[in-house]
Amino acid sequence: MRARRAGQSLLLLLDVVEFLRKAEIDNLVIGAVAAAAHGAVRATTDADALVSLSVSEMAYLEKSLRKAGFATELRRGDADDPIPSVVAVADRFGNRVDLLGGLRGFDPAAFTRAVPFKFKRASLSLVGPEDFVAMKCFAGGPLDLQDAQQVLRKNVPPIDLDLLRPLTRRYGRDAADNLEKLLAGR
Repeated sequence: MRARRAGQSLLLLLDVVEFLRKAEIDNLVIGAVAAAAHGAVRATTDADALVSLSVSEMAYLEKSLRKAGFATELRRGDADDPIPSVVAVADRFGNRVDLLGGLRGFDPAAFTRAVPFKFKRASLSLVGPEDFVAMKCFAGGPLDLQDAQQVLRKNVPPIDLDLLRPLTRRYGRDAADNLEKLLAGR
């Protein structure tokens, strides 16, 4: 394990991603790490990734991670939850990585739009900027929309609006409305 103290969730993420790669499980880094990489930096100790696994496969993943020495907890969403399941991975320092087992409205083709990102000689697959903004519009909280706005303003090359709009519509009317408000305020 790479982490040596609290505040090193990104190092724990590197260990988890390495495990996922060996298990041949596609993953995308999302959340604050992806936000920072796309230009929306804010203080956080969170590290999140999305995997394309069913709830039963997430249960198997949780057991496999535990067997490999990670502290884990599987949480299942109810019928209304946009996230069917989460495997929370922690270490003895309190660092944590959440592995989301899907997201309602998420375009599976996002895995093909991943952006490679190097950190500490490790390679991560970040969610692409359009998928990131769409997810943030879906989440819809003030910090989520602020992250999306910063990415829309700072992204080079520019965001592909012809891709972004249909991706955001997949999440529903509220997400699409959030996006249009952000675009109007650019």
